[in-house]
Amino acid sequence: MAPLQRTRTRRLAYATAALTAGLVASAALASGPGYAVGAGVGDPPAPTPTAPTAVVAPVAPERPVAPAAPTTASPTTPATPTATPSKEAGGPAFGAYLDYGPRGVARISELSRWLGGADLRVAHTYLPGDRWSNIEGLPGFLDTWADWRADEDDRLFVLNVPMLERNEENVSDAEVRFQLRRGAAGAFDQHFRKLAERLVDLDAPDTVIVLGWEMNGMTYTHRCGPDPEAWKKYWNRIVTTMRAVPGQKFRFDFAPNRGRDAIPWTQCYPGDDTVDIIGMDSYDQPRGQSFDEAVSEPYGLQAHVDFAKAHGKPISYPEWGLFRNGDNPTYMKRMLAWMDEHKPLYNTLTDYCPHGVWQCGDNPKASEIYRAALFGRTDTTPLPKPTDPAPKPTAPTPVPRPTPLNPPNCSPLELGDWVEYWLGGKLCLRFDWWSRHR
Repeated sequence: MAPLQRTRTRRLAYATAALTAGLVASAALASGPGYAVGAGVGDPPAPTPTAPTAVVAPVAPERPVAPAAPTTASPTTPATPTATPSKEAGGPAFGAYLDYGPRGVARISELSRWLGGADLRVAHTYLPGDRWSNIEGLPGFLDTWADWRADEDDRLFVLNVPMLERNEENVSDAEVRFQLRRGAAGAFDQHFRKLAERLVDLDAPDTVIVLGWEMNGMTYTHRCGPDPEAWKKYWNRIVTTMRAVPGQKFRFDFAPNRGRDAIPWTQCYPGDDTVDIIGMDSYDQPRGQSFDEAVSEPYGLQAHVDFAKAHGKPISYPEWGLFRNGDNPTYMKRMLAWMDEHKPLYNTLTDYCPHGVWQCGDNPKASEIYRAALFGRTDTTPLPKPTDPAPKPTAPTPVPRPTPLNPPNCSPLELGDWVEYWLGGKLCLRFDWWSRHR
């Protein structure tokens, strides 16, 4: 997913981007119309190049499994919500992952309008895990997120932070084991110290850090399985390093995948002294599993709640949504009810296809449930129940969505990591342009 930073670095980042984009655009115009396509998973955000022939496609964030690209459909507009307020207390802070860069911040207010003015108090993004410079929080990336956080005192900024570089490059278990042990010995302290200093400088010292998320799986280089003891020591070292930075107020969220996955997540738990929140990423999978089974399975939803209670920690759901069972309104309804019952510190829906409900048009039934349940919700208003009738809300203002482009007859150019970094993907030239102008 994406990074976070602000002050003093913004001008340099955008100036560099504009210069780079201008050079590339000039080269593209010299040879024919061009398009930016196929931005890599978890790449840093970049301003759209000013050349009229270049278009930057939205970037899908890092996922435990390879996700589908964001849908080209506009955010869904389900039928009028049918929820009435209950007499219970207000719900936990919530939000959604909407994009890893500045567009993600802009879309928070758009999603709020779609939800009838609901108070989205949580913003969520990810630092790219491709290289250490990005894990440190690339200058200019975190600025917009930190600005959003600073606008209201009760907001939460949630940042997923990889523990190792090359985080999605299928690194072998032997190499993971070696790198975890290096980290436990202090080889990478400077990177996390720099990230902490940048967050403090950006006036985001209370960021919730989801460190080494889904460590019980087999996708990421920061996985726990190859050496759980080294992983725990490394986690503790990172937390100790970041907490030593003056002015910090970070909270560290330990967030495994739901279920056993490659290793029971309890074997990776680093201890109460360095964990502030016990989270869980919970998608509607595997295929055919019922919600009751997601609750009762080993290391599932109930085990998560029980474990956190035993350790005196609040819970969270940094990632949740639909997946293997398609447009599943039952999962959506039951997950919302589960969170209302167990009151996590925060939850953020993953809102792109196949997981989401607003920016993804593939899940209209679940979208209607989500919108009905959260329509107009704030901390001071009662919680709605998805199954009850509700007052008819005013129609939300439709918001156009950016459409990813992947034109046919397009040949990507190899322009190097630095240029592609700022473009957000490869520049692609239409090799049939000459025939259209004959």
